[in-house]
Amino acid sequence: MNDEHRWRAAEITVSDSRRGIDADDRSGDVIVARFALLPSDVVARESVPDDLESIRAAVRRCAEHADVLILTGGTGIGPRDVTPQALLPMFDYEVPGMAEVMRHDGLKSTPHAMLSRQVVGVMTNCLVLSLPGSPNAVAECLDAVWPALPHALALLAGDTTHPEPSSPAS
Repeated sequence: MNDEHRWRAAEITVSDSRRGIDADDRSGDVIVARFALLPSDVVARESVPDDLESIRAAVRRCAEHADVLILTGGTGIGPRDVTPQALLPMFDYEVPGMAEVMRHDGLKSTPHAMLSRQVVGVMTNCLVLSLPGSPNAVAECLDAVWPALPHALALLAGDTTHPEPSSPAS
């Protein structure tokens, strides 16, 4: 991809408590701020309750027009945390390495990272990442996958050239 390419990005906040016009959506704001670094244009931003069908409907709407879709919330082990259950049947295929590195890096900050069930997959050439609901966890997860994200998006767009790997520091 050339340096002028702008990705189409979307964000969905999954929460029963952070919804509505006056809702404080700091996790979603972290995602949208990070999109500017790709660079990208935010083509959709939604907030939905922790409900399978609400999540799936929002994902369908957003993924149709996006190259990358990032969800925040609903990845824990509580009974209302259903984001992984909503997403997994929708994926054409999973990208488990991205979810694994997010959990791995999260363990450096908190042992609770092992309880996170974030998933990453592809839906019709849209990369979909589900992140935890806290702003700090969102930032850590994005830091973990950020080095590979532009290459992943380029691959999905059909650019199969592979950049030379960086040399290890001496």
